[in-house]
Amino acid sequence: MLKSIAFVGGGAMGEAIIRGLIGKALVEARNIVVGEPVAERRAALVARHGIRTTASNAEATLGAEVVLLAIKPQHAAAAFRELRGTLTADQLVLSIIAGVTMPTIVEALDHRRVVRVMPNTPAQVGEGMSVWTATPDVNEAGRLAARTILECLGREVAVPEEKYLDMATALNGSGPGYFFLFFEAMVDAGVRLGFARPIAELLVLQTALGSAKMALESGKHLAELRNLVTSPAGTTAAGLAELEEGRLRSVVDRAVFAAYERSRELGQAK
Repeated sequence: MLKSIAFVGGGAMGEAIIRGLIGKALVEARNIVVGEPVAERRAALVARHGIRTTASNAEATLGAEVVLLAIKPQHAAAAFRELRGTLTADQLVLSIIAGVTMPTIVEALDHRRVVRVMPNTPAQVGEGMSVWTATPDVNEAGRLAARTILECLGREVAVPEEKYLDMATALNGSGPGYFFLFFEAMVDAGVRLGFARPIAELLVLQTALGSAKMALESGKHLAELRNLVTSPAGTTAAGLAELEEGRLRSVVDRAVFAAYERSRELGQAK
């Protein structure tokens, strides 16, 4: 159990983590403090979760075991200026700020115990995929704390170098957008066939959910699972032939690489 955690920013992703921590009894609500400038948002967080809030980030982080940076990239510089010199050496800083690198955070805060995370939006429903890495100053206890927090959002995986976070941005970070577009296309196709849109959406989304669960739990290679549902000269084979003819694999590869290149550009710009 964590002793205390402070959030710099009280947006949707921060609230998802708060919900997970409280739901899994990993930290008491009274030991969670959120620094949030918008009064209405502070009131909503208190009402929903029974936590403490303040307009001051420096006040929020005072004495916290973990400081979680959950602000938008454009607000990072101002928050760093407010926090610089206020953190103690034993506090763990965990950042989910998109595109802001660990060297930038270390320098801006003058603080060396930093974990950087690339989560994704399904974390808001407890089914996220978070990829993270840490500076050498983060000890095993700090890594365990980071892992414990991220498990509240779904699944997590640690990588040895920060360069992998740009790759993760292209896969798990941007990935929900790719899937939503594919789901939308399938639903539209179902409507074209004659289904009412709500029924088509249910068929597509439950099929996607079940397929992902089956792939995660079966231990089988994805190609093997695909073959299991593909009968010779059958309906699935006909549909897959059209996808291959449309160069689906090549399009997906280019899309992921384009997202990766853009992630690197945004990181270098900061």
